Amino acid sequence: MIFAAGKAAEVAATPLTPFRYEAQAQRHCPGDQVVWLDFRKGVYYRKGQKLYGQGFDGSFVCANEARDSLYRSSPLGLR
Repeated sequence: MIFAAGKAAEVAATPLTPFRYEAQAQRHCPGDQVVWLDFRKGVYYRKGQKLYGQGFDGSFVCANEARDSLYRSSPLGLR
């Protein structure tokens, strides 16, 4: 909670909405890039990266939602 000028102001984060399929995520965020979020590692991968869409501990999400939820981008390069 942040206190500003003696009043309490709450910081609101963008809710993270995970999807099983890439097309579902793209419909949810048409103006944003869809990424694969690996919940176990706390990292997201962009389309074209080796681990995009791989693994059992992940979901497709909007890139802005992943960033706002404090997940980090994968340092691995694109294929």
